[in-house]
Amino acid sequence: MENSELFWNASIDQLKKGYSEDAHCYTCLLCGEKIEKGIIYPQNDVLYEAEKYMQMHIKETHQSVFAYLIGLNKKMTGLTEHQNNLLRLFYAGMTDAEVQQELEIGSTSTIRHHRFALKEKERQAKTFLVMMELLKEKDMNAPTFVPVHKTATMVDDRYNITNKEQDEVLNKLFPEGTNGPLLRFPKKEKQKLIILREITNRFDSESTYTEKEINSILMPIHDDYAMIRRYLIEYGFLDRKADGSAYWIKK
Repeated sequence: MENSELFWNASIDQLKKGYSEDAHCYTCLLCGEKIEKGIIYPQNDVLYEAEKYMQMHIKETHQSVFAYLIGLNKKMTGLTEHQNNLLRLFYAGMTDAEVQQELEIGSTSTIRHHRFALKEKERQAKTFLVMMELLKEKDMNAPTFVPVHKTATMVDDRYNITNKEQDEVLNKLFPEGTNGPLLRFPKKEKQKLIILREITNRFDSESTYTEKEINSILMPIHDDYAMIRRYLIEYGFLDRKADGSAYWIKK
């Protein structure tokens, strides 16, 4: 299961911790890092068991689960920029007066009103979540949608893709299998996303690549490898240094 699927399929409790657990390891839901059970991990002259080491990984790599989530695209969180700023300051432990001074808006009563509005949003979200969970038990006709990758730069109807649609596009445009060449690069946005998502599987999520190495992986797929490289970055699958000296899978 890909990391995006792990993230979106995780329970609330798992997301709060930032990691899931199976019989063999702990998996970071934020980046996919796996910590194997039954091993003692050394860090700064201290030995840690696997779960504690995963907690350290989240703190050192992502600051906190809250910091990671608040940094997601607003299409993922449903928060306005203003709500995002408020939550950051509340999480930092600021009082209403301090928040009011920081944002230079209204008065302390204005901030209390925003707290109330956010609490109302929480109640609505809980109600909606329960309804959707109950719906899953009854709606046998609902299609299975491909999870949106968390680093998507813009989430809109292009991401309305079912697993069936994805399989049909991949079979059509990769006639020799998904490890073979691309028949043609599609013009339709949904098909672009499906193809780009599949192409990212040819990269190691833990590796850093030069532009030459990226090109060598893309060349067998399509003649216009530079276009595909550009789209991978544009759609949030790849990231790179400003000078183009290093590329990596965006997490």
